[in-house]
Amino acid sequence: MAGAFWGLLLGLGLASIWWSFWPREVAPAPAAGQNRLDRLGDEIVLAGIRGLGPRTFLGSTVVVALLVLLLAYALTRVWSVSLCFAVMAAWAPFAVVRGRARSRRSTLREVWPDVVDHVHSAVRAGLALPEALVQLGERGPEELRPQFLEFGHDYRATGRFSESLDRLKERLSDPVADRLVEALRLARDVGGTDLGRVLRALSSFLREDARARAELEARQSWTVNAARMAMAAPWAVLLLLATRGSTLEAYGTPAGAVVLAVGAGASVLAYRLMLTIGRLPQEQRVLR
Repeated sequence: MAGAFWGLLLGLGLASIWWSFWPREVAPAPAAGQNRLDRLGDEIVLAGIRGLGPRTFLGSTVVVALLVLLLAYALTRVWSVSLCFAVMAAWAPFAVVRGRARSRRSTLREVWPDVVDHVHSAVRAGLALPEALVQLGERGPEELRPQFLEFGHDYRATGRFSESLDRLKERLSDPVADRLVEALRLARDVGGTDLGRVLRALSSFLREDARARAELEARQSWTVNAARMAMAAPWAVLLLLATRGSTLEAYGTPAGAVVLAVGAGASVLAYRLMLTIGRLPQEQRVLR
């Protein structure tokens, strides 16, 4: 018995030594800021909603859904129908925020090349990098002037260029802004003669990307809108049928609840499938 124990111990030791020659690769940690809350926070900022964090937004959504649930039940006296309307009420704020963020992102995609060109011209004219950004608050595109004005206030109040850039990134919440800010930070900290070349390349790439995306979005917009109408139509019919008591009684049965659940699942699955197939690749914020 003792011999078997020592033999097993020796075998485990030799196996451990052999295993040490094959180091296990450490899986890369997920990139900071790529979770859902951060993405939701970026969309809230892009939508132009100030002073609202993602957790507050989620809490408000839950409260609205509960209020709609209670109100719908008070009117219909059918939990299954009330739950459907509560889920739609919970989804509506997300749809509004994402729609506004998508619209603003498309608008900014058209003006970012002008911002990069302005910074490039200011640098070539001999202006310091902070002053080049401060000027954007007065002469830059209208859509971005408020953010760069606040950058100017931060820089004049603190004199700390790096911290002012960090606040600017938070206000913009845009991948293009992240690249521009980090390029300027690097040029300010370590210097370099390639900043003009980098800015020219970035401006050219942004213009080509905006042109290609605008063409693709124009071609697929009618398909996406038709899919959204097809998804909303059954629920609009349900809303009309909810005004009739006999129909509500049918949905109040277990079979009616199953019909609503299957219909909701099919609608969500088809809509998500449509979005997955037609979604254009979006840049992620990897330089937060």
